[in-house]
Amino acid sequence: MIAVMKRFLIPISVLGALGLAWLAGLVAFAQAVPQSVENQETTTDAIVVLTGGSERLATGLDLLEKGMGKKLFVSGVYRGVEVRALVKLSRHAPESLECCIVLGYLADNTIGNAQESAAWMAAEGFASVRLVTGNYHMPRALAEFQAALPPATGIIAHPVFPEHVKASAWWYNPGTLALMASEYSKYLIAKLRLFLER
Repeated sequence: MIAVMKRFLIPISVLGALGLAWLAGLVAFAQAVPQSVENQETTTDAIVVLTGGSERLATGLDLLEKGMGKKLFVSGVYRGVEVRALVKLSRHAPESLECCIVLGYLADNTIGNAQESAAWMAAEGFASVRLVTGNYHMPRALAEFQAALPPATGIIAHPVFPEHVKASAWWYNPGTLALMASEYSKYLIAKLRLFLER
């Protein structure tokens, strides 16, 4: 009986330690999620918006209107959506922005966003980018973009803050807790994949 207990004690202990490590990492990840836009002044060659929320596109268009970038690239757009329709959805004047917006239709995940955006930036000869995505998504997006873009590329994080994501009290809100746990797990998988690829 004692031998049987010892045989199961080690794997249970290992699983418990891994669980505690994951939980500690989740807390650190949630605390590192941006609560503000740290750099609002620096202009970049490109503004890249990752689709997934209306706030992202509106923010990207506002940045383009303010001259914070030469062109706006929207990655992960559904096929059939055109620039004019996209701009109208965000209530901006299409005639003033349409010339400087490029839509990317190839990406269907964050890896694809980074690769699609990197290819577009290379074709344009751009060396700096302001990256617009949800604050909870920013750590993983930055990891993918840093891996996909040349090392010398300047990347400025420009998070948006969805109302449904209660990042300052993530442990208290079930929806945000689930979102943070999911995003943290995806972040770990992305970091492991990038490490193995290197």
